[in-house]
Amino acid sequence: MNWFLAHDVLLVLSLPALAAVVLAVLPGYRLSARGNVAASLATLLAALALFVRHPAPGPYFLVDDLNIVFIVLNTFVGFTTSVFSATYIDHELQTGRLTPAYLRFYHAMYQVMMFGMNLALVVNNIGLMWVAIELATLATVLMVGIYRTHEALEAAWKYFILASVGIALALFGTILVYLAAAPVVGTGLQGMTWTVLVAHAGAFEPGLLSVAFIFLFLGYGTKVGLVPLHAWLPDAHAEGPTPISAVLSGLLLNVALYAVLRFKMLMAGNPHVIAAGPLMTTIGLVTLIFAAFMLYRRRDIKRLFAYSSIEHMGIIVFAFGMGGPLANFAGLLQMTMHSLTKSAIFFAVGHVAQAKGTQKIADIRGLTQSHPPLGWTLVVGVLAIAGMPPLGIFTSEFLLVSSTFARSPLLAVPLVFGLFLAFAALLLRLQGLAFGEPTGRMTPVGASYVPTFAHLALVAVAGVYLSPELVTWFQHVAGMLG
Repeated sequence: MNWFLAHDVLLVLSLPALAAVVLAVLPGYRLSARGNVAASLATLLAALALFVRHPAPGPYFLVDDLNIVFIVLNTFVGFTTSVFSATYIDHELQTGRLTPAYLRFYHAMYQVMMFGMNLALVVNNIGLMWVAIELATLATVLMVGIYRTHEALEAAWKYFILASVGIALALFGTILVYLAAAPVVGTGLQGMTWTVLVAHAGAFEPGLLSVAFIFLFLGYGTKVGLVPLHAWLPDAHAEGPTPISAVLSGLLLNVALYAVLRFKMLMAGNPHVIAAGPLMTTIGLVTLIFAAFMLYRRRDIKRLFAYSSIEHMGIIVFAFGMGGPLANFAGLLQMTMHSLTKSAIFFAVGHVAQAKGTQKIADIRGLTQSHPPLGWTLVVGVLAIAGMPPLGIFTSEFLLVSSTFARSPLLAVPLVFGLFLAFAALLLRLQGLAFGEPTGRMTPVGASYVPTFAHLALVAVAGVYLSPELVTWFQHVAGMLG
């Protein structure tokens, strides 16, 4: 194996794993919070080394242009969320919602979650990837229920049950892929190695491979938040700590999407299997339109943005289902912009909930007057996630709509309908949240806005300028996806 590949990948994996053990026993909240930030920063730097040094695939780890997008995004948002989490969790400790023992558990589980997601992204084995995604899922299940209230435990239980359904479906699909590969590449490790599978996909039995993809898409689609197995996501966002909401929307959904894309690439290597594109575009459109309608009925601010995450995952899955250079490019850009924007929104929402003492939208009014920095930050975040120009998501959605009109005008109609429906719902909610006469508590917000501002600054810059290097990189990845 390439030495640099082994060294850098092992750092990306070992740093969060070691940090989880240390943080589980480290006394003192502030020390553990700083340790969490330091471990996340070190992991980000190790991931950036992979970005700079592009090694050849090895038998155990795979690093290519596709998963570098996910790895760097994953570790960057993981780091900024850990910075936000330090001040957010400090408030929860002061108000008595969490105890020091729970905080040690929280920080340890945070690093376990990061380890699981990083492992899923770099491993060159479909079985181990499944294990890694489930490890990250179980860590977030435990963190969703950390408040130990009736509502939090119910949300964690629902998350666990629906995740178990996804676990079973994805495992069955993984086994079917192995069975399809075994007669061609042999049994054992070779039958589960990504690079080997993609190289020989054309010789696999197409019927078995087709059934496998359906199970895999439904299984991992549960974790992506696609309809109809999406019900865990709003509850998990509403009842868990806000940093976990940011990580769920900004990272874990992307990791499950990465698995879907890898298997889609596998399907593209066999001309006799069912087309993955129509299935993905159909489910993506259904998810988009369903979530857009549901935005009008939300009464909880975190549930509102949870359904916004479902809506955007529908858009992203639709883009990758359409395929082609422009749609794939739009899907990659939309995924990146959504992760940055939605995590920034949840950072702001976390501060709003602490300042107002509630998550009910009806009790949150006039934030631009009562808490101007927080209110205007939320305004920018909502305008960005709604697709207003000249912010980054407008660019990706414009590219996707243009590509769809050019290739399939009939599909463009429900796509545009869903986008406008969600746009109107978010602006309707924003009007009351940000403007008007302030109501409720006026507690000042004693937290850092740096992570929120950093994310929104990147989104704003991406709306007006994308560097040639980034465009070339995304174009190459779009070509890989077919």
